[in-house]
Amino acid sequence: MDEQRTRHHRSGPPWTHGGPRWRHGPDRWADRWAGTGVPWRSTLVLAVFVMVGTGFAAKNQTDREPLDAFARALLLAGPAFLLLRGTYPVVALFGAAATTLAYLAAGYPYGPVFATVAVGVFSAIVAGHRRAAWWAVGVLAVGHLLVGHWLYRYLPPEGDSPAPWGQELIGTAWVVAILAGAELVRARREQWLRERAERAAAEKRRADEERLRIARELHDVLAHSISVINVQAGVGLALLDSDPEQARTALTTIKAASKEALGEVRQVLDTLRTPGDAPRAPAPGLDRLPELVEQAARTGLTVEITTGGTKAALPPGADLAAFRIVQEALTNVVRHSGSRTARVAIRYAPGRVDLRVDDDGPATGTEQGGSGNGLAGMRERAAALGGTIEAGIRPDGGFRVHADLPFEPRALEDAP
Repeated sequence: MDEQRTRHHRSGPPWTHGGPRWRHGPDRWADRWAGTGVPWRSTLVLAVFVMVGTGFAAKNQTDREPLDAFARALLLAGPAFLLLRGTYPVVALFGAAATTLAYLAAGYPYGPVFATVAVGVFSAIVAGHRRAAWWAVGVLAVGHLLVGHWLYRYLPPEGDSPAPWGQELIGTAWVVAILAGAELVRARREQWLRERAERAAAEKRRADEERLRIARELHDVLAHSISVINVQAGVGLALLDSDPEQARTALTTIKAASKEALGEVRQVLDTLRTPGDAPRAPAPGLDRLPELVEQAARTGLTVEITTGGTKAALPPGADLAAFRIVQEALTNVVRHSGSRTARVAIRYAPGRVDLRVDDDGPATGTEQGGSGNGLAGMRERAAALGGTIEAGIRPDGGFRVHADLPFEPRALEDAP
């Protein structure tokens, strides 16, 4: 009750949301009960069915006790207990079973009174209270056997005879059918809940993977371009007075790098705005390595590229990952190495591409081990393809990034 009051307080009174809910007349009670979780509509239909059906059945059972006020009270008590089946299914089931057993013990006519127990059993099993449902059915069955085959001598109506065993077989079949149906619905409900949880987990996993992918793209684009801009800004400031022409060149490089960064960031953001559309520009790949070499040259870094093996056309995902790994490795050289030369070796093998980026060092900062997001992003890209990344200081003091990326071959052409 306290929980219901708290929930009602949080959601507000019924007339404050969902349109005008507070009306005069009989409908206002329906509106007020609709949001309480009480299954009053189905229970009302069941009560009418039990009352009317029992009335018709009583016309052909003149040997039973007539339907008096107490009988009708018992017929209504069962559905009344079922109003609790949404929140207290065990209480509702045992209450319906007790009133049904009391009705039978009083000698009243047989009829659809068992429907209340069937609904209670169904609700309890679906809610997970299987043991309670079996106990309730067992107690009702034993009580019915005692009343029909032993206690009938002491109970109304007078002169009653024992119930035929064929009737017990019919009742047993009815109970088995109810229990089997409830178990089937429970199993289907559990399966549906499990599938829904799996779908929610898969959607969350896809969302997390997409968020990581976008974070990697933005990091790689911005880290590389901002590193170029930072170096060139330092050059421009240092030469602004002594060599204005060289400072102008540095500013031109900054403008080109920032324009390229804005274009790539815009491309990433476009995929967020229209996730179902094809990208407006192709994703970068190893064919854009000359642009990286040119950008590195503007920072004073000389990049040597060698290619071995039979060149293969990489799938877009592997091509993008390879390009970003080389880009991030060169960015780290610019930011953290004193070397002004870097060597990029690309070797193709059947279904694999091997990337190696080396510089001669020494490291110029405390982040020489590459413990930041750059190396983590490279490892994530490689792992997404089933590949590996190794990065660390060489024995001679230089730094090496070595990536091994598998891919599905598409087309082959001779390496240059």
